[in-house]
Amino acid sequence: MNSNRRDFLQFAALAAAGWAFPKAVSAATTPPHVVVIGGGFGGATVAKYLKLWGGNIDVTLIDRAASHYACILSNLVVTGALPMDRINLSFDSLKTKRGVNVVQGEALSVDPSAKEVVVNVGGTTYAYAYDKLVLAPGIEFINPAGNYNDQLTPHAWKAGPQTLLLKNQLASMTKGQTFVMTIPKAPYRCPPGPYERACSVADYLKRKVKNGKIIVLDANASIQAEPINFGNAFTKTYKGILTYVPNATVNEVDSSAKKIITAAGTFNANVLNVIPNQRAGRIVTAAGLANDATGSWSTVNPLNYASTVHPDIHILGDSQATGQPKSGHMANSQAKVCADAIIRAFNGEEPDPNPVTSSACFSPITSTTAAWLTASFQYDPVSKTMKRVDASFAEAAKPTSDGMKQMFQWANNIFADSFV
Repeated sequence: MNSNRRDFLQFAALAAAGWAFPKAVSAATTPPHVVVIGGGFGGATVAKYLKLWGGNIDVTLIDRAASHYACILSNLVVTGALPMDRINLSFDSLKTKRGVNVVQGEALSVDPSAKEVVVNVGGTTYAYAYDKLVLAPGIEFINPAGNYNDQLTPHAWKAGPQTLLLKNQLASMTKGQTFVMTIPKAPYRCPPGPYERACSVADYLKRKVKNGKIIVLDANASIQAEPINFGNAFTKTYKGILTYVPNATVNEVDSSAKKIITAAGTFNANVLNVIPNQRAGRIVTAAGLANDATGSWSTVNPLNYASTVHPDIHILGDSQATGQPKSGHMANSQAKVCADAIIRAFNGEEPDPNPVTSSACFSPITSTTAAWLTASFQYDPVSKTMKRVDASFAEAAKPTSDGMKQMFQWANNIFADSFV
């Protein structure tokens, strides 16, 4: 469905319509403790809103890093259009403004019976007791067969050092060289993201590398998101520069030789960007919570994002299996539903029976234009699933310069809503 910017803003805001704030937990009670593992858009948002809405609740956010590097806008860091600090999001406001206890450490294990998380903090292990646990660890990669080394063929699908590795490799390309990238089998983090990267790299090559080429090896049968805009970009805007190959399941990777064997043939590269297949974050799988049909993602109750295995453990963002997109905006939206439900539970109440979530994203198509995609999801009590609201599903008719301006406003808004 094509639509305009007014429709985009209308549907992107659908989840906020009619929001009923939960009753704060009384100060007369002993404050319950919520531990949040993972400081991305899901974890940071749920920590913030538990404190903002919850009243007498103690919240501890644990992340292995001192700050969060956003995948949003990271493809523009790869091409050198933005500096790395543009996507570096601090936890400082969560600590100083919201009262969240932020711990830099790595969660090692979960004991659901004892309601404890064991965490390595600076080489010492600690057990954190919880009343409710929220897991938002993002993704884990399923490495391809062969001589695969992500330091030689970076994925850059977790922003940070990998982003800079790929940026430096792209910047080193010279006349006539070839950039080869893979797109994993769906579902994966950020459905439009790999196609956005393909466009950003193609634009870079068009402007800066004479006769440079990009080959896009998609494990899927077709473009998974924004097919109109990405399809036009691949066949028209970057005709002669970009080659799109569907059904290119990766069989083997030789990172040293920058060679990849796929179902669609063997390809050699000067820069090889392998984005592996994905599953729920390690802490989720280690706790035995990745229990969907494939064993890759975690089945949850979308009324509160509680695990169907252990209801006092909630799972947000990329690791959950509700059929909703695995995106930063969706993680932010799910986190508010989860925070609301946890607060209600502490007050002895049932979760909101009719939650709505939304996901929106902007994708740069050229260095000066961007397109967008939006969708909202509403709980269906019959199937007990989140179903897409068809009227909300929209793709920009074409990339525009106004879309590029709006992209930065959208990014700023979601950065602030999650981390400030």
